[in-house]
Amino acid sequence: MAVGRISSISAVFPAYNDGGTIASMVAAASVACRQLTGDFEIIVVNDGSTDYTARVLEELMGRYSELRVITHEVNRGYGGALRSGFSAAQKDWVFYTDGDAQYNPLELAALANALRDGVDAVNGYKVSRHDSLMRILVGRAYHRFVKLLFGFRIRDVDCDFRLIPRRILNEVDLKSDSGAICLELVKKIEDLGYVFAEVPVGHYPRQYGVSQFFTPTRIFRSLRQIAGLYQSLVVEKEHLRKNT
Repeated sequence: MAVGRISSISAVFPAYNDGGTIASMVAAASVACRQLTGDFEIIVVNDGSTDYTARVLEELMGRYSELRVITHEVNRGYGGALRSGFSAAQKDWVFYTDGDAQYNPLELAALANALRDGVDAVNGYKVSRHDSLMRILVGRAYHRFVKLLFGFRIRDVDCDFRLIPRRILNEVDLKSDSGAICLELVKKIEDLGYVFAEVPVGHYPRQYGVSQFFTPTRIFRSLRQIAGLYQSLVVEKEHLRKNT
């Protein structure tokens, strides 16, 4: 079923200091995309990395003709990297996940196989979260909080493992530069009436680097951004006025 549903696909990876994992992600994405279609591209957005990510990507470009690298000279944030990747995507479908290897691109086939009549896009949900206890507890509280706040219908808005038609991405005007882009993306897609299928996916321990989230400054900034999204998407519904 997946081969018939997926005409062409862009696999997008935001990468920030992912030098130890991005090579395996590109290799796995090449295999995963090739299982679905012969028409694919892999896009890595190097978002101002200060480790050896750039050197790894330069070597990978010599091995994978389907690889395109977008370089941000300064870090623009997770949302800024995703927006660059989405804008550069040229295929009919866009798959994205993180460059830190906590998700396995080989599970892309499970997303593609969930496509059927009445399904517009596919969202993964974590079977179990392989993080520290603190991250697990905070993640659960965060998900319940934002689901109540924004009225999400999907079960795991925090799972960055998604397959979305490019035509839908072209309809949503994404503005977030931070990780809050996940809330913005799902809310705008759901509010346009599109339906997500959901499939379980693995979540794996971090093998390289450290999370950028758990600092007081970043947590405060995230809460402020969530408040801003709530005002614009739930209270003022700016995105819906623009689509009427």
